[in-house]
Amino acid sequence: MRIDKFLNSVNITKRRSVAQDMLSNKVVLINDIVVKPSKNVEIGDTITINYLNESKKYKVLKIPVTKSTPKSLQGEYIKEQ
Repeated sequence: MRIDKFLNSVNITKRRSVAQDMLSNKVVLINDIVVKPSKNVEIGDTITINYLNESKKYKVLKIPVTKSTPKSLQGEYIKEQ
């Protein structure tokens, strides 16, 4: 699954356009490498998002098969580090 779709699907971002904007501003990294929106996410990858005041890291546990997942199931797909 593409990184922009993944961020939206597991409720890290509210909209895919927000995820694409973050990717175009080079604040999203997969395994410490800046990526484009078309980069595919794999199980075991570490996603880092650099916000203005902090950085958050997420470990990919599972790839969703649906377009959106309930926020209550977010822990099945990612684990914050």
